[in-house]
Amino acid sequence: MLTECKEHKSQKNGTLFGSSVYSSPNLVLNSAAITSHFKTDPVSDSIKNQVTLFYTSRNYQYAWFNQKGITDAASIFYNQLQNYKNDFANNDLNNAELDNLFIWAQTDEKEFYSQANCVEELELLLTTTFFKYANKAYGGIAKTPLDLEWFIPRKKKNYQALLDSLLVSTKGETIQEPLSKAYFQLKEKLRQYRDIQKKGGLPVIVPTKTLLITGDIDICLFVAKQHLLLTGDLSFNDNNAVFTDALQKAVKHFQQRMGLVETGRIDTATLNELNKSIDFRIQQIMVNMERLRWMPVKMEKDYIIINIPEYQLHVYENDTSIWATNVVVGKNATKTSIFKSNLSEIVLNPYWGVPTSIVRSVILPQLKLDRSYLVKNNMELMGADNQVVNTASINWHKYKTNMPFTVRQKPGKDNALGKIKFLFPNQFSIYLHDTPAKDIFGETKRAFSHGCIRVNQPEKLAIYLLRKDSLWNAAKIDSILATDNEMRIAVSHTIPVYIAYFTAWVGDDGQINFRNDVYNLDSKLLKDILGE
Repeated sequence: MLTECKEHKSQKNGTLFGSSVYSSPNLVLNSAAITSHFKTDPVSDSIKNQVTLFYTSRNYQYAWFNQKGITDAASIFYNQLQNYKNDFANNDLNNAELDNLFIWAQTDEKEFYSQANCVEELELLLTTTFFKYANKAYGGIAKTPLDLEWFIPRKKKNYQALLDSLLVSTKGETIQEPLSKAYFQLKEKLRQYRDIQKKGGLPVIVPTKTLLITGDIDICLFVAKQHLLLTGDLSFNDNNAVFTDALQKAVKHFQQRMGLVETGRIDTATLNELNKSIDFRIQQIMVNMERLRWMPVKMEKDYIIINIPEYQLHVYENDTSIWATNVVVGKNATKTSIFKSNLSEIVLNPYWGVPTSIVRSVILPQLKLDRSYLVKNNMELMGADNQVVNTASINWHKYKTNMPFTVRQKPGKDNALGKIKFLFPNQFSIYLHDTPAKDIFGETKRAFSHGCIRVNQPEKLAIYLLRKDSLWNAAKIDSILATDNEMRIAVSHTIPVYIAYFTAWVGDDGQINFRNDVYNLDSKLLKDILGE
């Protein structure tokens, strides 16, 4: 194409350019030029439509050139494009023709501007590439929520307005991009990890024993200190093989970022995380930056977010995290779904409607062995009319897998939902609840449920959600919880609830955190990102 545009000498020699983006009658395309461009630069119908709409809305005026030549905006965008390709080691947006024409325009202005058709070609390449870039860098992978297993709504982004804003930018000006603060925090970490990668990566630690503690001497500690210095967990490397107090502090810091128990010892779990390669960590960051493209650019001021791989619930008020609590999420076979809703109701002393799958696989077999199983577990049988059924005359053996009843567990301290349940409308039948099994919150990996989310501090959450309701306070909630009487409370000030999935993020302290891919969603998404 470069040879072709050189061969067609312009008949428009002299000054082609007006004083502003819209002012020069000479800097006008025609629809035929756009059609011709797409014959040599095939793109999707979506990109064609975006480009055509863009030029139609500006009466086909040039966007990237003015009377002085190529604009600051063109250089700003071209630099953005190169940074993106470097950050993500991605060649999808490579275009040799664009590169050649852009460099030519920068290095030999007189010759370049004498070729009107080359100027036209660079103009259209910049615009077409912008919309390709915007779709990839800001919109992310265009798959259905079901394919991505991500049901948090993705807001449509206005790339036309974004390009209009870019075109009036000047050098040194901060470019507004439709991405969240969390995205840019991860982007900064990606660049840091790319630097580590270029310098040889993270060294592998090979200890001579399975547990290393303060005071130990091991040749591998030279490497451990080098590793933790690179990742920012250790501030100074004393270059010796002794497990010092400073190293213990660094190991604790590393363990905190990985969600491990902060023992300060290099045990098997810690060593596994330390020896994950720089390539693996970069891929983790890239996968989670992709997910952040799907999240709102600006979250609500007040909201709750549960991060499944982190096993934590965070409460945000006025854009600030005010407290967090451990949670238990669905196991791999019964995953907790990823979605958004609004918390609207609290139930104190809830009944538990036992899922049909549990009735079939657990309760019915137990009833065949022990007729008193329901009574022993504080359960009752419900008929089609939602009335309690007397079980005395029922022959359980005549039911193979299904029965014409439902089972519910009555309120009480041993109820599977504990003493509190939190409801928010959703298609997945997922809710938050208390649990009588409190010891499970001490585990570092907490994917044990059938999909619903168990909360470690449910009463604190209830008090917080009702803080603006004058009818409720901690004492009144406690008085209801002291009974076994069910009480349903409408939350007058509903709050958004995000159930999300991030295995890498930057915390409020500026440190990057990593977690294991509990549902194996990272590997699936990485294949989409890499085009495999």
